[in-house]
Amino acid sequence: MNTRSITLGLVTGMLMLGGAAARADTAEQAVIAAESQLTKAAQTNNVDMGASLLADKIVSTDDEGTVIVGKAANVADQKEITFTHYELTDLKVTMYGDAAIATSTYASKGTYKGKPFDSRGRNTDTWVKMNGKWLLVATHYSHIKK
Repeated sequence: MNTRSITLGLVTGMLMLGGAAARADTAEQAVIAAESQLTKAAQTNNVDMGASLLADKIVSTDDEGTVIVGKAANVADQKEITFTHYELTDLKVTMYGDAAIATSTYASKGTYKGKPFDSRGRNTDTWVKMNGKWLLVATHYSHIKK
């Protein structure tokens, strides 16, 4: 094997790795953008804005153990919430190919089914790329005691 072949092999390998890293960065940025869209939907009480990001079979679990399955049921539940404040911080995304886990801290105030709430907690969202689009397939949140 000559020096030219080794150099060409190394350059090709670096380009392939660089391309994989760029794709990973792009995928991570896409998930971050989707999380931002969900946050904006909450901040503006625009359920329809976030609905397009939900998988048909989404599963959401709250801190009391309530599980809501399906896009229609989750959208209906979200329509029961009116936020006066919603903030998302500490967003971290971990990629697993065409899946991603996003963790964050949230602070929110508003009403749910007419009852006021003021909460702070941790959230875990599971995203999967389906048919070229990142969709939320599962979400779970837990309150942080004040």
